[in-house]
Amino acid sequence: MTVAFWCVLFALFLPYLCTSVAKFGSGRFGLRENHDPRAFLDSLEGFARRAHAAQLNSFEVTPAFAAAVIIADVVGNAEQVTQDVLAVLFITSRLLYIICYLADWALLRSLVWALGMGVIAAFFVVSA
Repeated sequence: MTVAFWCVLFALFLPYLCTSVAKFGSGRFGLRENHDPRAFLDSLEGFARRAHAAQLNSFEVTPAFAAAVIIADVVGNAEQVTQDVLAVLFITSRLLYIICYLADWALLRSLVWALGMGVIAAFFVVSA
């Protein structure tokens, strides 16, 4: 299995890392809140709410990343090392994005998000 494919697996679990930070970082999550976790997450504020927002964004972007990796692999025009480097860059951008979101660095977060989207586009460019 390639590094790029392992990065897809890693990307699939990043939202759950954010969820854990949101739930347990709030200091309020317990068995009662687990009966309706979506309502609980919607009620959060501050740091925990930003973790929840990072979770939602991670769920949104992961399918595009997975598709880009799979398409690049199927097309086969890009060297595997190029695909692997791009995948690691994407994961790095996502980790930085989450850090920026949690730290409430809005402008930097947006720039890192744009970088990640650029990496997804780069998979298509190098595969053309």
